Amino acid sequence: MSAPMRTADNGKRPVTAAAGPYGHPFHPILVTVPIGAWIASFVFDIASRYVDDPSVFASGSRWLIAIGVVGALAAAVFGFLDLLAIPDHTPARRTGYIHMGLNLSVAAAFAVSFLLRDGDGPVGWGLIALSAISLAALGLSGWLGGKLAYTYGVRVVDEETQASGFTTT
Repeated sequence: MSAPMRTADNGKRPVTAAAGPYGHPFHPILVTVPIGAWIASFVFDIASRYVDDPSVFASGSRWLIAIGVVGALAAAVFGFLDLLAIPDHTPARRTGYIHMGLNLSVAAAFAVSFLLRDGDGPVGWGLIALSAISLAALGLSGWLGGKLAYTYGVRVVDEETQASGFTTT
């Protein structure tokens, strides 16, 4: 006996309540933590090159990277739950795998960057370049996340529910 076929509507519904209620997934709000922390760390990295006491910004950047890595791991748990809602062997599922792979790679790159920092002097150009490349990959992954939500409708309510927000009273 084969498993029931999953339809596009199944990708809209959570596989478990832990992923967030229908129409309100937790993953999108959680990704703001690593994105904000890692962008701020990049700004701090650059600032460390141009101030009198670079250790303040270098240390702050290291803390921001740590916050981002922890936040990324939390977001990944909920993103994985959303991925499980997407039917197998579909363009949406393949896009989800690429999105996940990029995000895990970016989190790993920032974790390595965290380990390579000492916080005593200005942040080296190599670490700044690693952050810039990682942020570019994060931007691409975010674009794919947008494609999952806005093109494929993953974890987005059905159109009838959406239309209810546009009725006039």
